[in-house]
Amino acid sequence: LQRMLSMAVEVDRSPTCSSRKIADDIFPYVLNIPLRSQREALLNTMESQLLRCRLLELLFQHSCDVPTTSSMSLDKVLYFLSHSSVLPQFQDETATWQRWDEMLQYLSLLLLSYHAFPLAEHLRTSVTDRTELIAQRAKPKLQDSDDITQLDIQVKMSDFISRMQQTLGEHFPPQIQQKLFMLQ
Repeated sequence: LQRMLSMAVEVDRSPTCSSRKIADDIFPYVLNIPLRSQREALLNTMESQLLRCRLLELLFQHSCDVPTTSSMSLDKVLYFLSHSSVLPQFQDETATWQRWDEMLQYLSLLLLSYHAFPLAEHLRTSVTDRTELIAQRAKPKLQDSDDITQLDIQVKMSDFISRMQQTLGEHFPPQIQQKLFMLQ
């Protein structure tokens, strides 16, 4: 399945457009995956970083009270950090801290999927154009909304930690502390 999805993203002239179409089609099924381990298995084994990025973007858009219409960027990751909540349909008998832990896991995965691959490896261009860009050693162009400061990160992380403290109390489990450090 993962190989087929990856190939489906690449066959179109615009991998970005393909990943959007595919993610829009499979997103309702992702929402209905009952167990965290199954959701993580799907997302962690996804071969197409662009498709994984789009699925995670949809997941966070779905969890925001006020979804944003901006394109995917580092600024949008900070927006999700400030405005996302744990997804209601994933709230089963798991402890509250585990739901926050899952959200942090997906935020980190979104950041890695967005930053490490679509930017660094020109995955937004077609396969034929990509080989030319790589041969020319062309650097991907950053969007204006990718230009964030350390202060932006600190402010958003501070707000996020405050929201978590209201829900979980002062002391976070070690897993959450580790994920917060990695995300920052």
